[in-house]
Amino acid sequence: MTETSRFVASYLDRVPPSGIRRFFDMVSDNEDVISLGVGEPDYITPWHIREACIHSLEQGETSYTSNYGLVELRDEISRTYTQKQGLYYDPTSEILVTSGVSEALDLAVRAITDPGDEIIIVEPSYVAYAPAIIFAGGYPVSVQTCREDKFKLTSENLKKAITPKTKAILLNYPNNPTGAVMDKKELEPIADIVEEHDIMVISDEVYERMTYDTQHTCFASLDGMRERTIVLNGFSKAYSMTGFRMAYALAPAPVLSAMMRIHQYSMLCAPITAQVGAIEALKNGEEEVEKMVNEYNRRRRLIVKGFNNIGLDCFNPGGAFYAFPSVASTGLTSEQFAERLLEQQQVVTIPGDVFGRAGNGYLRCAYAASREDIKEALERIETFISNI
Repeated sequence: MTETSRFVASYLDRVPPSGIRRFFDMVSDNEDVISLGVGEPDYITPWHIREACIHSLEQGETSYTSNYGLVELRDEISRTYTQKQGLYYDPTSEILVTSGVSEALDLAVRAITDPGDEIIIVEPSYVAYAPAIIFAGGYPVSVQTCREDKFKLTSENLKKAITPKTKAILLNYPNNPTGAVMDKKELEPIADIVEEHDIMVISDEVYERMTYDTQHTCFASLDGMRERTIVLNGFSKAYSMTGFRMAYALAPAPVLSAMMRIHQYSMLCAPITAQVGAIEALKNGEEEVEKMVNEYNRRRRLIVKGFNNIGLDCFNPGGAFYAFPSVASTGLTSEQFAERLLEQQQVVTIPGDVFGRAGNGYLRCAYAASREDIKEALERIETFISNI
């Protein structure tokens, strides 16, 4: 019998299975499970967005679109960035509509990475970053952040990681999994280093609408950074449109053209129905976004206070919808804590080390759950700790 595993590409040995998915696979159909694990809004997509999609289907709009995406959608994205960030992107050559930020990330990394190039990722980091770099033939280089710095990247740590092989740095603020944010003054020294070393930035800003204590700064808006930055953003989080797989990339025309060449052969175009929904979201979705963000803010205060009250040190996240409490005081590792909590109290959390070494001793807990579920989860976690 032929051993078919020998045909699998060897570079995949460097890519472990998703640590997040493993915890979801451990959950049965037990209705008593409370999940703080999933990075997905608990809101249904607003009706007016769904209605626009339904109407589009009723009108028979089921064809391919331009590889770049619908012109009207690109116009709306351009208008939004001009209005909110003071940045103009040409809808005809600097905006690409993609099937989720995951595709945009893949295109961005592949478009700029030659074999052997190094791309810096800031840990704790979203689990897809390092694999995307490996798939492109590059090498991920980790820079650690810490609780003492509120999980913000420091210029000192960034400088240490740069080598002659460094091609780019991949940033994600507001951050998944920590909820950390960096304001303009904190990002400016990073921009200076980027310019000094003549490298690029891929800035994943999918949580940009979810900031609570400060105004979001688009990295491309910093002096000299527009021509060095690929901005990734989408509709999944702010508009609760995860299943639509709708996102976009903004970049200087030569870089975006390279991304489009990959996109046209791999994905061709994003689904037209989802693009119609995205147009409606940008035109008329502001009120729902504000309501959702205000509710996330209330949940943020509830869960952070709750963790600190039961003895799990938790810094106050400035954005996204994740809390990142430390479990070091319990004597358990992140994985031990998460596994036993799920087994004994049916609460799903994600071990922090899934997101890199800097996450050792922490848990990612999404507060994209009802306040009632958050309160119940906190009670169960307190019970679990008392029985350790």
